Amino acid sequence: MDETTRTYDVIVIGGGPVGENVAERARAAGLSAVIVERELLGGECSFWACDPSKALLRPVVARADASRVPGLGPAVAGPLDVEAVLAHRDKMSSYWKDEDQVDWLNSVSVDLIRGHGRLTGPKQVAVRTPEGDTVALTARHAVAVSTGTRAALPPIPGLDTVRPWTSREATSADKVPGRLAVVGGGVVAVEMATAWQALGSQVTMLVLDNGLLERMEPFAGELVTDGLREAGVDIRFDTSVASLAREDGEVRITLADGGELVADEILLATGRAPQTRDVGLQTVGLTPGDWLSVDDTFRVTGVDGGWLYAVGDVNRRALMTHQGKYQARIAGAVIGARAKKERIDDAPWGAHVATADHAAVPEVVFTTPEVASVGLTSREAQQSGRRIEVVDYDLAQVAGAHQYGEDYRGRARMLIDTDRNTVVGVTFAGPGVGELVHSATIAVAGEVPLDRLWHAVPAFPTLGEVWLRLLETHRG
Repeated sequence: MDETTRTYDVIVIGGGPVGENVAERARAAGLSAVIVERELLGGECSFWACDPSKALLRPVVARADASRVPGLGPAVAGPLDVEAVLAHRDKMSSYWKDEDQVDWLNSVSVDLIRGHGRLTGPKQVAVRTPEGDTVALTARHAVAVSTGTRAALPPIPGLDTVRPWTSREATSADKVPGRLAVVGGGVVAVEMATAWQALGSQVTMLVLDNGLLERMEPFAGELVTDGLREAGVDIRFDTSVASLAREDGEVRITLADGGELVADEILLATGRAPQTRDVGLQTVGLTPGDWLSVDDTFRVTGVDGGWLYAVGDVNRRALMTHQGKYQARIAGAVIGARAKKERIDDAPWGAHVATADHAAVPEVVFTTPEVASVGLTSREAQQSGRRIEVVDYDLAQVAGAHQYGEDYRGRARMLIDTDRNTVVGVTFAGPGVGELVHSATIAVAGEVPLDRLWHAVPAFPTLGEVWLRLLETHRG
């Protein structure tokens, strides 16, 4: 092996948290592994998504919670310390340096090659390094594509002239815009509207749909809408952008109905697209720019030989870091098992299949109020053809909610598969509900019978007592 030609058991293209976990799990299985990364090791989540966004949101949510507690309201009534919040964000993003990630990778004996990796054929990857050199890699067993996603920008006339924010700019900006327009109504849109309004921006949301968080239960979007409007956000539903222009440093937004809006910055939170345009998919019979379809062991379909895997957001199964890392643990283990010719446990909930991608995907939206969900929504349950009972409960009636803060508003929904007598979906909306999601995930993923769940006694007085109230409501 020399500097320009190297062979490994496993090659991972993309060094975000998903790629890191694929490589580490393959290494734990006794295989040699290398990660190819063209930006920062740690990827989107560490530097432009999960970590910096939650660092921006945590002071906002904490202040909102404290303001509801008797005796604390006056103490937190003033504005946030913007400089301190942004400094904390920078720290949580490791100042956009990846030395700690490199140290971790070294500690698990996974190699790193910095540069742009592209497939050149079956089990072959060429890496163009920052110095202009090319390193040719060969995989003995597997190549895993974990390149994630990028912001999907709509074809709006004038877009190229305005230098819009995407999620990257929204999480890394070093100053607060006086006026921020947010296009979109999904998770990125509502979280960044929450953060920047609290930091001092006048935020206007332009939402194509007639509600926020349309993939979730309707009450979740309604409560988040109320919270944003109470904070001062101007939300305009059924609104689309016709054209954009930047003049004298301002963004001039022409709406489809002929109206106009002026902002200092505009955030386009309009979805994600796969980072597959330039990874050499055409050399193995796939289409550049497409999502990569996989089976439940993350082998890419349509590629002979079973050597190519796609893990994380790039396969479009569940676009969340924690779910991508779950996939990576599965993929690393199955690559190792196949390399050793061991039996593959591919039954539902087996060691080598990602059953949770279909049945138990948890999600938390860090707004005020928070939203937490796992499993099916009532709409998805109806579409699945299951016989479902929908159980709702007012979270404000739980004793723990009264302890949490005055004027608590929230709601819980549990979906019961009446044929199997198990929980298949849960959604909570209200302050502090993010910490309830794992109990819901265990109930759904564990397929816990309701008769047994009745014996899981929640501590008093906590928000978790909502589980008892939901079960009591179900029992009548």
